[in-house]
Amino acid sequence: MVKKKKNAMDTTTKQRLVFAVNGQRFEVCSIDPSTTLLEFLRSQTPFKSVKLSCGEGGCGACVVLLSKYDHVHNKVEDFTVSSCLTLLCSINGCSITTAEGIGNSKDGFHPIQQRFSGFHASQCGFCTPGMCVSLYASLVNADKTNNRAEPSPGFSKLTVSEAEKSIAGNLCRCTGYRPIVDACKSFATDVDMEDLGFNSFWRKGESNEVKLSRLPPYNCNYVTRVFPEFLKKETAVGLNLGSESYHWYSPVSLKDLQCLLQMEANGGTSMKIIVGNTGMGYYKELVHYDKYIDLRYIPELSIVRKDSTGIEIGAAVMISKAIEALKEENQGGFSKEAKLVFEKIGDHMDKIASKFIRNSGSVGGNLMMAQRKHFPSDIATILLSVDTILEIMTGERRLKLTLEEFLGRPPLDSKTVLLSIKIPCWESSRDVSSDACNKLLFETYRAAPRPLGNALPYLNAAFLAQVSLCKNPTGFMLKNCRFAFGAYGTKHSIRVKEVEEFLYGKLLSFGVLYEAIKLLETLVIPEDGTSSPAYRSSLAVGFLFEFLSPLIDSPIDFSDGLVNGYNRTLLSKNSNQQHDLGQIEFPTLLSSSRQVIQLNKEYHPVGEPTIKTGAILQASGEAIYIDDIPSPKDCLYGAFIYSLEPRARVKGIKFNPGSSPKGVIALITSKDIPGLNLGSKTVFGTEPLYADDLTEGVGQRIAFVVADTQKNADIAADLAVVDYDKENLEPPILSVEEAVERSSFYAPLFYPEQFGDFSKGMAEADHRILNSQIKLGSQYYFYMETQTALAVPDEDNCMEVYSSIQCPEFAHDTIAGCLGVPAHNVRVKTRRLGGGFGGKAVKSIAVASACAVAAYKLNRPVRIYMDRKTDMIMSGGRHPMKITYSVGFKSTGKITALKLDILIDSGMFVDVSPILSDHMLGSLKKYDWGALSFDIKLCKTNLPSRGAMRAPGDVQASYIAEVVIEHIASTLSMDVDSVRNINLHTHNSLDLFFASAAGEPSEYTLPSMWDKLATTSSFYHRTEMVKEFNRCHKWKKRGISRVPIVHEVKMRSTPGKVSILRDGSIVVEVGGIEMGQGLWTKVKQMTAYGLGLVKCGGTQDLLEKVRVIEADTLSVIQGGMTAGSTTSESSCEAVRLCCKVLVERLVPLKQRLMEQIRSLEWETLILEAYRNSVNLSASSLYVPDFSTMHYLNYAAAVEVNLITGETTILQTDIIYDCGESLNPAVDLGQIEGAYVQGIGFFMLEEYTTNSDGLVITNNTWTYKIPTVDTIPKQFNVEIFNSGNHKNRVLSSKASGEPPLTLAVSVHCATRAAIREARRQLVSWSGPNEAGSTLVQLEVPATMPVVKELCGLDSVQKFLQWTTVKN
Repeated sequence: MVKKKKNAMDTTTKQRLVFAVNGQRFEVCSIDPSTTLLEFLRSQTPFKSVKLSCGEGGCGACVVLLSKYDHVHNKVEDFTVSSCLTLLCSINGCSITTAEGIGNSKDGFHPIQQRFSGFHASQCGFCTPGMCVSLYASLVNADKTNNRAEPSPGFSKLTVSEAEKSIAGNLCRCTGYRPIVDACKSFATDVDMEDLGFNSFWRKGESNEVKLSRLPPYNCNYVTRVFPEFLKKETAVGLNLGSESYHWYSPVSLKDLQCLLQMEANGGTSMKIIVGNTGMGYYKELVHYDKYIDLRYIPELSIVRKDSTGIEIGAAVMISKAIEALKEENQGGFSKEAKLVFEKIGDHMDKIASKFIRNSGSVGGNLMMAQRKHFPSDIATILLSVDTILEIMTGERRLKLTLEEFLGRPPLDSKTVLLSIKIPCWESSRDVSSDACNKLLFETYRAAPRPLGNALPYLNAAFLAQVSLCKNPTGFMLKNCRFAFGAYGTKHSIRVKEVEEFLYGKLLSFGVLYEAIKLLETLVIPEDGTSSPAYRSSLAVGFLFEFLSPLIDSPIDFSDGLVNGYNRTLLSKNSNQQHDLGQIEFPTLLSSSRQVIQLNKEYHPVGEPTIKTGAILQASGEAIYIDDIPSPKDCLYGAFIYSLEPRARVKGIKFNPGSSPKGVIALITSKDIPGLNLGSKTVFGTEPLYADDLTEGVGQRIAFVVADTQKNADIAADLAVVDYDKENLEPPILSVEEAVERSSFYAPLFYPEQFGDFSKGMAEADHRILNSQIKLGSQYYFYMETQTALAVPDEDNCMEVYSSIQCPEFAHDTIAGCLGVPAHNVRVKTRRLGGGFGGKAVKSIAVASACAVAAYKLNRPVRIYMDRKTDMIMSGGRHPMKITYSVGFKSTGKITALKLDILIDSGMFVDVSPILSDHMLGSLKKYDWGALSFDIKLCKTNLPSRGAMRAPGDVQASYIAEVVIEHIASTLSMDVDSVRNINLHTHNSLDLFFASAAGEPSEYTLPSMWDKLATTSSFYHRTEMVKEFNRCHKWKKRGISRVPIVHEVKMRSTPGKVSILRDGSIVVEVGGIEMGQGLWTKVKQMTAYGLGLVKCGGTQDLLEKVRVIEADTLSVIQGGMTAGSTTSESSCEAVRLCCKVLVERLVPLKQRLMEQIRSLEWETLILEAYRNSVNLSASSLYVPDFSTMHYLNYAAAVEVNLITGETTILQTDIIYDCGESLNPAVDLGQIEGAYVQGIGFFMLEEYTTNSDGLVITNNTWTYKIPTVDTIPKQFNVEIFNSGNHKNRVLSSKASGEPPLTLAVSVHCATRAAIREARRQLVSWSGPNEAGSTLVQLEVPATMPVVKELCGLDSVQKFLQWTTVKN
């Protein structure tokens, strides 16, 4: 019991926390208040569908549905929350629903889960449970609404737009989102069934009635989730829980709160005031608090009041509740202008974070972070523009402040509490005369990497103005202005009062606007250290221009009012004039997409688009990943301590003075390794598990701290202080240029041959480009499941290790070396990965080895689940490069010679860097260069070692090739598509560059696909449409690009094992690892086909009898590495060889039995085989004797906003040669997913470091992968079944990596749009300004990069040009 102290709040202390999870009652009497709901669910319940991926509310993998019972209104509120941030003590009396609670294998699957599976919307599956919960919550809330018509049978009340946005905050690295969106849209009441993409329920051409009948039925009136009756009996008062070391308080009045705050002042204990705890996602506090105060049960802080003066919002009101109040349709008593102001504020708030963060984060908490910690708040900016009033409480004193005063104060102390926010009611008559022509304007703006939110803005703004229409002279006069800017690298949002005063009473003209903008430039200045400062300042200029320019010299119907989106009205009325500023409004995120697939029945069920194995279990959260394995008894947890210095001696490790990390058991260093200090061992070399005395680079492993929980291990690692010594050491090598100066290189194991005579080619050229340079950065894997492993000591010095790894065989060998034991003492098991992309190849070996060494030393199980920040710092990512090229070409655009000098940053250890030379040349050779000369150096630096990220070297080479082509086109002033076309291979040149891999002329499908794409995508027509669009629009430009790809793929040897059990069921093992690419699915199909050749009763239905089991290095050896796109195909061939052996054993028995009986069933045959001691297990090792190639091409169109630099991908068309696809549904997912990952590399993902090489974009706040709102609006894919490859695995081709390189076309199309913007900018700059048509666009082409090339001063140039012209 918590003892009552003098002045303490007068409330009964409750000794139990009661809640429900999936209907099950949980009662907790003692818990650390810092425990999150996620921690509890994963450690104390059987429900493992909630996944830890980012730990900061930025990915949606941990989303659950939280239901609260409202005793007053006798209703249940349902909303999603991020369980990684939600504190367990805050859910007292609540019911939690996870993916297992929606549906599962025992109670039956929900239609959501069935449709996710049937629409092929799950690959690795790690994100799928969170996706399903997000959609489920949207369905529940839509179907509860009473103001919507009853939907048709099988549908919900959800709209298409709502369905798409339901998963807007959820990240997926595998699928490319399109099939996920289709699964969501299939529930929408207004969906057009023709818009839904490829699925397993129906085939093209079937009627809507047939389609609906085949969808898993959904009844909007059927509720699978019922709020538990036992919770309704629980009191509505919050939890008060305590012990000697901690307390959780839920005061029910401001007086109680004052007493608690006074306790802190008198007692000197640390206290944390919380509402939703979402701030922990941004500010990762390591501080331990003694007391927590939950504000949500204080009525004054949790209500919304409306009166004629405005809307007052309690500080503890959730952002989503505030949005509902602001956008409520029945806003009685407010003028039209006031309603629209409130609605626009609500619309802007809807772009803050994601739905599940808005559901738990409070308005007051957001503003307090802005005030105390300078959080870049959108809410602060938009409320600053409307004269918002705040009420705060300090002790017993209550004070009202303007928001501007509140933000301008020094950071408030912990005893000061924000009580409420009052947004005044604005209307035309406020502060202006009674002139009938006075009107109110209000708009908000934000520029962020993701349109729908879930990303901090580069800058936000909100503008309110009273305007008056003057008749002589005609024009608009500003009478009252509020211009607010924020999040641009300043301590808090500001009002630019100097600009407001300058514009007051002035008749708007371009000249006046130009002067106002010049003044604005002196006021909105980011602080030192802010990224892209000039870009952020240009956004301020652009947004003010966007707000005011429609009022200048434009025919506006003023009588209708200007409040509601006047910019967009102008766009629709004057789209051919200068004011095309408003964003194009897409009614939904994605329009209809087209998937063209040719099915092959020859090898049934191979070639069928069967549902991915395990997809339904992934949707229900029942699929088991490494961290889902229950912890064995006495299990310990580890975390890495890594170097923060690029090159230094390690003198010692200690913990921060004054911080004694809890639960630490041991600190493992290189001295504790019983065998060799091995972190990885491959054919290319080795790297140490831990630095011995000298660190070779930032992020290198130094030690492994072992503790009683993962949280305690992570905290201890964060608190560790490494004592470094750099005296008398050579300085580190931190760039490829420094590596060249100091001749620091890795020796290549093999080197590709040169092609043709470069000197001769250059001599034949009419034009030459010499020594042009390109730089390419890195990219992080961003698998949803971070690095993880579990090591369990076994008898007789043996070790069993469960690892999320692409190459268990290599981990097996390394662990044996580390432990100094024979290889047969080690067993490594891998069932499935939550994404890999090359990051779980060599990088995962050390993770598994570290756990094994610690487990061996401590003789206890040890596991790790790496936190996202550590994973991002240590993983290395894609190889950065510096490229210098010289090229010769004819006046026709035909290239005669190309020379490349490529410096690759391989980092501190070799990893698999030697493969890059071969990979790069394979992709570079997609064009006929005449002669190709190259010098590729693998630079050894003191930076993180790089891994084989999906399409390693291939994606960079594809980009290099297109840069060269674009440069030539620019030099010759030729159409770039013509230059590409003239340099495509003939079969003769293909044979010269690729030799035997080129195959027969009939196999060279690129020319026919190139022509076909032009037709199916209407390429030439769209090219003309782009030109017309650019001619008519000043502030948006479009580009289009068509790009060919030739991708060389090499098969690897792969083992397989097939065993037939007594009941006729089949178990299969392969060396390949399932990580979302559908390997198990294809293997199952191949097994069913291979054994089906026995041809007896039931063999046509063998698919359901096959189970593929986890990889086990002592069961199937020589598994190698799952990489390079071909492991699925080679695993299938290994299995086919096994089946061939088994069929040869079974056929003689079948023939003997058939002589006795007319019909023979599969089960009977197998039973007889057991009786006759026929060996029904076969193993094989498939060893390929050839290499194979891929030919594919692609077109894309993009649109660039010249105000913000935002790029919108309007349409994508892909034609991909899959040979004869083993499973077109799986291959389609691989194509789309790889392509979207490529969009991330080329357009979004900045994997940046500080000067020492330490990664600083190390979380979801700073590293932005594609989301559902950044993929193509229209996404068309055709799988081209060429069928000319009989010598391959049933004529198939791989699909995992080549499509990623296609995304270079988005970059090229963006470059084309920028080129048009620059031409326009030159026309505004006067005859003396000559502009080059060459656009050197960086990778990634982020908004600041694009805007800078389009002209940071484009608005100023336009205004100067317009003023002079007029």
